[in-house]
Amino acid sequence: MTYTLYIGDQTFSSWSLRGWLMFEKFDIPYRVEMAGLYDGTMKQDLAHLAPARFVPVMQTPNGDAVGDTLAMAETLAEQNPKAGLWPADQKARILARWMVAEMHSGFNAIRSECPMQLHSQYVGFPVSEALQGDLNRIQELWALARRIHGADGPWLFGKYSLADVFYAPVAARIAGYRLPVDDAAQAYVDAHLADAAFRQWRADGLKRSYDPVPYALDLGKCPWPEL
Repeated sequence: MTYTLYIGDQTFSSWSLRGWLMFEKFDIPYRVEMAGLYDGTMKQDLAHLAPARFVPVMQTPNGDAVGDTLAMAETLAEQNPKAGLWPADQKARILARWMVAEMHSGFNAIRSECPMQLHSQYVGFPVSEALQGDLNRIQELWALARRIHGADGPWLFGKYSLADVFYAPVAARIAGYRLPVDDAAQAYVDAHLADAAFRQWRADGLKRSYDPVPYALDLGKCPWPEL
């Protein structure tokens, strides 16, 4: 019983990263199809998955199409109850769902000002008031989850869960723009950067070159942090 996952360019598609991690980190069988996010073919690539318009989209073993990462997450958790996508503890699961929902619907400043890019690390990126507000809230949520539920491992709830899936692109943005966070938040970012699945995703994305590079900024760069 294998799912089909449709994704966009790994270097830049933060939503696709979420979708891929749901399968890769929880050992759910899948195969990948690329949709032309930057090639102008995405509409036709997803035409048979109506009403899908964006990546990622998954097709279940029964042929059902499911778009939007939150709907994908809940469907996978429902269909794969032994995979452990949500924390096992009820109180942890409640907080994890809250944090995932807030990430899914909010943090507009970090989304718009810092599009995910995994090719290099910018130096001197200006942090706006709105972006700082997002960073403060993100650190508050991360610290709360780690303090109450995360003592048994490096992830938000100790063991890797859907909460980490949804905040992986946030960690990538913090790394890619060298955004200022406290030591505890940076340690969590570093856990993502060192994770084998995240590293594989980035390596696959770097196999493709772009001219021009999407979201390029006129700022200094340094190499991506290798942990």
